[in-house]
Amino acid sequence: MQGAEALQARNVGVHFEGLTALEQVDLALEKGEILGLIGPNGAGKTTLVNVLSGYQKPSTGSVLLGGTGTGGWAPHAFARHGLARTFQAARLFPDMSVLENVEMAGVGTGLSRQDSRSEARRILDFLNIGHRASVRGNALSYGEERLVGLGRALALRPRFLLLDEPAAGVSPQEAVDLMRTIAAIRDTFGCGILVIEHNMQLIMRLCDRVQVLARGKTIAVGTPQS
Repeated sequence: MQGAEALQARNVGVHFEGLTALEQVDLALEKGEILGLIGPNGAGKTTLVNVLSGYQKPSTGSVLLGGTGTGGWAPHAFARHGLARTFQAARLFPDMSVLENVEMAGVGTGLSRQDSRSEARRILDFLNIGHRASVRGNALSYGEERLVGLGRALALRPRFLLLDEPAAGVSPQEAVDLMRTIAAIRDTFGCGILVIEHNMQLIMRLCDRVQVLARGKTIAVGTPQS
């Protein structure tokens, strides 16, 4: 694997006052790849994503982003270096429009207000919610909130995109549509995508590889067919 084109966790451990959340976990995500991260509740999946995005400092081990060590980086530094993530809750600005919610992320990357707005419109159209651009964040359905959260992540122009349970709480048809959208993001934007998800149909149909965690440890890595 080419370090300059990968997000890597090496021997990562996380310990909370004697509780081991992760232990000696390795992970590698290449650009252009979709990697599924699965396991039972409490397996350490979200903790690992928090480590990979700077929201949790590892007790042991390291994270490399594009071959560069990230020790001591805050979350915004990960974003500046091409990593974006979504959360289980979309965390939209409720009194701002959909367009403004996505536009703000683009401004944060250094784009002008005009360029950021143009990029936000393009992303919303790509996600098939351009017709909701003027709607306030607090007037959206749950599925639409998840898409706007995804749009804000894309506005950061990521090389690597981490999705924490993107299909949680959506309808079966919305989950199918989401699977197609994630595949299209990889094909259109070229980023590597890590997906935490309990919907096994989505994982098995979408992912190039799957990594399984249990009790904070990796117990298997392979293709969906293996």
